[in-house]
Amino acid sequence: MLRLVVGLGIPALLAVRLGAGGVVEALAAITWPTVAAALALGAVTTVAGAARWCVVARGVGLELSLRDATADAYRATLLNSLLPAGVLGDVHRAVRHHRPGDPRGARAVVIERVAGQVVVVTVGVVVLVASPALLHSLVGPGLGVLVGAVAVAALAAGVWIATSRRGARIRVALVAALGDVREGLGRVRTAPAVLLFSLVALAGLLALFVLAARVAGVGAPLGQLLPLVMVALLAMSVPLTVGGWGPREAVAAVAFAAVGLDPGHGLATAVVYGVLALISCLPGGLVLLADAVGRPNARRLAGFAALPWRTCSPSSATVRVRATPAG
Repeated sequence: MLRLVVGLGIPALLAVRLGAGGVVEALAAITWPTVAAALALGAVTTVAGAARWCVVARGVGLELSLRDATADAYRATLLNSLLPAGVLGDVHRAVRHHRPGDPRGARAVVIERVAGQVVVVTVGVVVLVASPALLHSLVGPGLGVLVGAVAVAALAAGVWIATSRRGARIRVALVAALGDVREGLGRVRTAPAVLLFSLVALAGLLALFVLAARVAGVGAPLGQLLPLVMVALLAMSVPLTVGGWGPREAVAAVAFAAVGLDPGHGLATAVVYGVLALISCLPGGLVLLADAVGRPNARRLAGFAALPWRTCSPSSATVRVRATPAG
C-alpha cells in the first residue's frame, strides 16, 4: 500500500506544483506511430535481455532457447511493471526455472538480472560524475548518510555470515553461487556477450525515454537530453514503488531544472515514458493468456495419461474406450 501511495502521490504532488497541463498535452500527443515505436523498442530491449539470459544459462550448463527466454522475459517485464517492488516478475521467472536439487536455473535468472542492473548503475554513475551540475543538484547530505548506512549494514551482514554458525548454510550457498557467477559472467565466452546485450538493452530503454521526451515537446539536443533520461532511468532501479512511478518523476523534474530546462517538461517526459514502457511490454499479456489457456489443457492431458487403461495393451485400451459410452 505504501508503494502505491508513493507511486501515485509523488506524481500528483508534482502535477499540482508544476501544473498538470503539460502532462495532459503530452499524453494526448501519443499517437499510433508512437505506440508502434514503443512496441519495437520494447522488443529490442526484451530480446536483448533474453539473449543475455541465454548466455548466462548456457554458461552454467543449462539449455535455454531464445524463443522461450523471450516469452518468459516479456511475462516478467509485464509483471514487474504491474506488481510492487519491480522484481516479482523475475522472481516468478526464477521459480519457473528452478528444479529440485539443482538451483542453477534460479541462479541464472538472478545473475542475469543483477548483471543488467550493474550495467545501468555503472553507466548512471559515470554520467553523474561527468555532469557536475546535475550531480550537485541530485546529491545531498541525505544521500551520503544513506550510502553510509547501507555500507555499514552490508559490512555487518558480511561479518555475521563469515563468523556465525547459523551463517554456515549461507556461506555454502554463496560459494556455489559465486561458482555460477564465474561460469555465467566471468569467462571469455560469456562476459563480452553479457556486456554487449546489456548495453543493447540499455540503449533500448534510453531510446524509449528520448521518444517520450520528444512526445512531451522537449526540443533539447540529444547530448543534453541523454544524461537527464539516464538519471531518471537510474531512479527506477530503486524498488520503492510500482513500475518506477514516483521516484522517476521526481528525479526527472529535478534533473531538468538542474540544467535550466522546464521541470514541468521533465515531469511530462517521465509520465509519458511510464505509459510507453507499459505499452512496450504488453506482449507479455499474450504470454500470460497462453499460460491461462494452456494450464487446463495440461491438466487434462496429465489426467488422461494417468488413467489406468493407459497401462493396458493397445487392443484392450480400444475396447475400454468403446465400452465406456455404452456403460
